Amino acid sequence: MRYGDFKNLGMFTGSGHIEAACKQIVAQRAKQSGMHWSVEGAADIIALRCHHASGRWNDFVTPGAPRLAAGLRAAV
Repeated sequence: MRYGDFKNLGMFTGSGHIEAACKQIVAQRAKQSGMHWSVEGAADIIALRCHHASGRWNDFVTPGAPRLAAGLRAAV
């Protein structure tokens, strides 16, 4: 792990921050009552949530697909 590089970028590397981020991104959505996920489905929704949480949503969703974008945002 390049802790120095990430710290210089202003990123947190402590385990508490990382675990809290995982809980926010993964557990909050994937571990709701009654949910069952395939490995592929869980990976897909986690990828969408990561894009949304990092502010890179518009880099992921093409401007020409507004209905798709609205559906994906609702899923996240």
